[in-house]
Amino acid sequence: MNNKEFLSQLAARTGYTVKETTALMNALTSEMAAQFEEENTINIFGFGSFEVRKKLERVVINPATKQRMLVPPKMTLNFKPSTTLKEKK
Repeated sequence: MNNKEFLSQLAARTGYTVKETTALMNALTSEMAAQFEEENTINIFGFGSFEVRKKLERVVINPATKQRMLVPPKMTLNFKPSTTLKEKK
């Protein structure tokens, strides 16, 4: 399902227009992105939680050249589904 199909289906379920639904989704994703930049965790009841984790810097070895390289630290986004969502599978 692509973004356009998702928004159309969501609009049909909620009773909003596709334009209103798009605006709501844009507001939701931009607020979530702002919270992730501040390294906050977002819990959505019945769905799961999004958590920003920090990966430490590490040394890796290129298998072809045997050259050691330093990988800088970075932030990753982790999703953990709720038990309710897991049980629906």
